Amino acid sequence: MNIRLAEIEVLHRLDDHRFEMKVGTLLAVLDYYRQGKAMVITHTGVPTALEGQGIGSKLTKTALDYARAEGYKVVPLCSFADAYIRRHPEYKDLL
Repeated sequence: MNIRLAEIEVLHRLDDHRFEMKVGTLLAVLDYYRQGKAMVITHTGVPTALEGQGIGSKLTKTALDYARAEGYKVVPLCSFADAYIRRHPEYKDLL
């Protein structure tokens, strides 16, 4: 399934501690919880049909930008989020 990544909105479900992107009937998510002044990222899930199109990266970037804006540190328990931060040194200060 080809998508136009720039046209897909990331929704922040603050009460659910989740960032979401919906493509048709498919839902990609990044789950987290807050612990004091830290955002602990626990899971990034992208449906198989949407993998490799930048959705996980867009979710993670949005979550990290939110953490920075709110003054949170980040604990990436999720392997995808951890790898994203290692590939994007501009976010290492959040660790």
